[in-house]
This record gives sequence, C-alpha cells and structure tokens, in this order.
Amino acid sequence: MLDKLQKVEDRFREIESQIGDPSVVANVDRFTKLTRELSTLEPIVKKFREYKKILEQIDEDKILVETADDEELKTMAAEELADLKKSKAELDKELPILLLPRDPNDDKNVIVEIRGGVGGEEAALFAGDLFRMYTRFAERQGWRVDIVDANPTTIGGFKEISFTVDGQGAYSKLKYESGTHRVQRVPVTESSGRIHTSAVTVAVLPEAEEVDVEINPNDLRIDTYCASGAGGQYVNRTETAIRITHLPSGIVVQCQDEKSQLKNKEKAMRVLRARVKDLAVREQNEAIAADRKNQVGSGDRSERIRTYNFPQGRVTDHRIGLTLHKLDGVLNGDLDEIISALITADQSKRLTEN
Repeated sequence: MLDKLQKVEDRFREIESQIGDPSVVANVDRFTKLTRELSTLEPIVKKFREYKKILEQIDEDKILVETADDEELKTMAAEELADLKKSKAELDKELPILLLPRDPNDDKNVIVEIRGGVGGEEAALFAGDLFRMYTRFAERQGWRVDIVDANPTTIGGFKEISFTVDGQGAYSKLKYESGTHRVQRVPVTESSGRIHTSAVTVAVLPEAEEVDVEINPNDLRIDTYCASGAGGQYVNRTETAIRITHLPSGIVVQCQDEKSQLKNKEKAMRVLRARVKDLAVREQNEAIAADRKNQVGSGDRSERIRTYNFPQGRVTDHRIGLTLHKLDGVLNGDLDEIISALITADQSKRLTEN
C-alpha cells in the first residue's frame, strides 16, 4: 500500500511541476486535464503525508519512552504514542479506500428517468413521489434540477418523467438509485382499504459529453411539434417541442419543457447522448452481466432495489438489508443515510475483491 501511495504522491508532484510550465498553461485542454487529475489526487496525497508524519512521530515517541531519563517526559511520550497509534489505525482503514479505482463518471451531471410500472395510476402517483424526493434531495445538495420531458396523469402523478440534475458529484450519489422501487400502500382510488403493491423504475445515466459519444447528424431524425399541457398560448401554438430519433439504435428522446425550440433541442441532445452511451456500455457488459448483478451499484433497472412501506412507515433497501423507519423523511429528500450506507457497502465489496 505504501508503495502505491508513494507513486500517487510522485505523480502529484509531477503534475504540480507541469502546470507551472507556460507551454502547458497555453494548452487549455492539457491544462484542464492535469488540473482535474491534480484535484483527484490531492485528498489522497494529503492523507498520505499526514500518515507519514504520524509514522515519524511514533518512531520518535518510541525512542523517548525507551530511553528518556525524565519520568514526566516518558509519561507524556507514552500518552502521545497511544493517541498516534489510534490515528494511524484510522488512516489504515481510510487509505485503502482512497486507493480504490475511481468511477470516471462520479463528477458528472446526470439524467434521471422515472417510469410508472406495475400498478397503473398508483404507480404513476408514486413516480411523482419519487420525483419530488429526488428534487428535494438535490436542493439539499445545492444541485439544479431541470425537467426534460414529462407525461403527467390527471390525478397528479407521472406515467414517466425525465430530468437533468446538474451539480458536483451528482452521479457519485444518485447512481445507486437505478432499479425498481416498490411501494406498498392503500391507493387513494381504493375504497376497501386494501394495501396494493406497485412498482416504478428509475434509470440514472451519467451525462455524456460530446467527446464521449460520437453521434452522426445523418443518423438523427428531428421532428418539431406543438407542446401540450401547461405553458400558455405561446407554448401550445408554436412548434417548440422537439423529438429526436437516433435511427441506428431506435432511441427516441423528446423535450417540450422550454419555450425555445433551440433550448429543447439542447436538452434532448443531452439525454440522447447519455442514453446512447448507456446502451453502448450495457452491450459491452453483457458478457459479465451475472457479475454486475452482484454489485451494489450495478444499475440494473429490472432489479428490485427498495421497498417503501407506508402502513409500517419504513423504507428497506434490499441490496444491503438496510431498514429505516423514517419513510416521511426519506420521501422529503433525506436520502443521506441510505446513500452513505450504499457507498460504504460498495467500497467494502471492492476492497475484498482487490
């Protein structure tokens, strides 16, 4: 481990030297790439330097405890040594986690797609609940949410809704939300008071930059149409809505949230790039699909990942066996405890595999 950490520190120093070179500064792409790598390595290097300093202090205190003639000095050194050993033990746990390969998508914005599944109107209502949950969680993180497209129902839910979440580290936390979310409750349309089980699927895709995915304009069919729903006369009478079909894959994306056709097209292209990239990644991983299903963050949308039980006021994440009796808080965006537990479980699994 120490050898790996030393190599990271050596690379950190090398980058520090390079970004001070005027020729590197003049090359915007290279400078940006190096500064990003530097910011990724910095927390590891900071902890490693702290670790090395503790090791030096431990050696010094050991010598004092063994050789000092002054009993008071010996006692002080022994007490400090005990504290240093505790700090070292904590860093012994932290450093291997910092060395785990980092998901290159973690800092990216995300596209979230929520679709009502089994349960009809009740599933659509719960899709609306999940949309509000993610919106409130994003607000707590200081992230921005923009609706791309929505298909609302007459009683307040969504048959489907897609939206972007822009913010530092959005994918690193929301990627664990991909899968099937199950709800157990008495629907508002149920007169007999029977508990129904409905399901909603959530897909979380890292936003793909233009350099990540090459889309040939000739492979696109772009249609414009009048937006429906709220928005006033301007939206409804002008062909501002956009539908883009990626002919090779058959992927269709539409956006009608903005009053500007250009803005709708930009939003639709963001979603299209993410979905085309996601399709390519999933096709590449078909050979190892069985292994991916065992991973906490596999993102398999057919996998039932969580149950929201209203009669008991509980939320259970089936991947890690975590149950919280704070349903109202979770649906109000308090997802930190669940996501932290999922991150810890993912890290622990990867540590055992390394």
